[in-house]
Parts: sequence; structure tokens; C-alpha cells
Amino acid sequence: MTTSTVTTRGQVTIPKHIRKLLKIDRGDKVEFMVDKNGAVMLQSVTSDVALLKGMVPKPEKYVSIEDMNNAVLVTQSPLPSRQSERL
Repeated sequence: MTTSTVTTRGQVTIPKHIRKLLKIDRGDKVEFMVDKNGAVMLQSVTSDVALLKGMVPKPEKYVSIEDMNNAVLVTQSPLPSRQSERL
């Protein structure tokens, strides 16, 4: 069993072998959970971006950047001209 000391600011250092086991690095977020027996569990809530691969299906049809830009232009409402603002 590994121990850690709580600082005056309520912080603790997670031992290196625990950080390595949970794949936790500086800046990652962790979640604390307490079970019905009062045991505290620590879980990493930072996911590897590679795990997201395949979540969004590939489009049925390829759309070029030019097609996207044209679609945006068609759906934008025209801006009022400066002359109409002065009237």
C-alpha cells in the first residue's frame, strides 16, 4: 500500500506507479467515487483521442471545401447595407 500526505491546500500527490497505471498525466482530470461501503475510487476521465475513431460514420458522399463554402454562402442572410442603417 502506498501513502500520500495531504497538503494545507487539500492536495495530494498521486504516486507515479498509480499515475502510470491509470495513464494520468499533468493536467488530466480525475473523478473520485465513493461506494456504499465508503471506499474511495479514483478514475481518469481524460480519454485518448484515438478512442473516438469510428464514432462518426463516414459520409455517403464526398463534399469538397468549395461545396461547403458555397452552401454557407447560400444559407447566409444578407447583411444590411450601411446606407439603410443611416435612414
